[in-house]
Amino acid sequence: MRQLQKEFPSHPIEVWSFDEHRVGLKPILRKVWAPIGERPSAVVCHRYEWVYLYGFVNPPTGKTEWFIIPRVNCEWLNLVLEKFALQTGAGQSKIILLVMDRAGWHMSERLVIPSGICVEYLPAYSPELQPAERLWSVTDEPLLNKSFDKIQDLETVLEERCQILSTTMTEPIKNLTNYYWWPQNSLPSEG
Repeated sequence: MRQLQKEFPSHPIEVWSFDEHRVGLKPILRKVWAPIGERPSAVVCHRYEWVYLYGFVNPPTGKTEWFIIPRVNCEWLNLVLEKFALQTGAGQSKIILLVMDRAGWHMSERLVIPSGICVEYLPAYSPELQPAERLWSVTDEPLLNKSFDKIQDLETVLEERCQILSTTMTEPIKNLTNYYWWPQNSLPSEG
């Protein structure tokens, strides 16, 4: 971040984190409370149809950006990064330092990083350093112990959840993802 501040002294710099999460028709099972003497039940129908939730978080503010995508690959990531840059205003007047893990499609030579976005890769095998990794517990909440007939039904619930997370849950997301050592956003230096 210091290097970017020197390189772009008149630009605000925001530090965002990115990760993706697979959800699908195979139910996500979790423990639930049940009255004494009763066994809880959940409908389970193992079907292997998936969508991927691409999540971006700015830990110091709790702001999020979400994309529901059919695949994880370089082409889809290029499209998502382009949309993310547009939605956050990265470019001429703002720099986004984007922290990603070292998945193959994140580091591909075919990856196109939009103007205004600089990527920093985490060390290999270090999901505990990735703030975006903590988003999945809150995105999965409306999906837990539920069975969906069609992937479109699951996508509808996921869209509604992402809207709620983006609009009314920025403070809980900030508390969940803003590690004490995570760099804070910077304002342009006056000079």
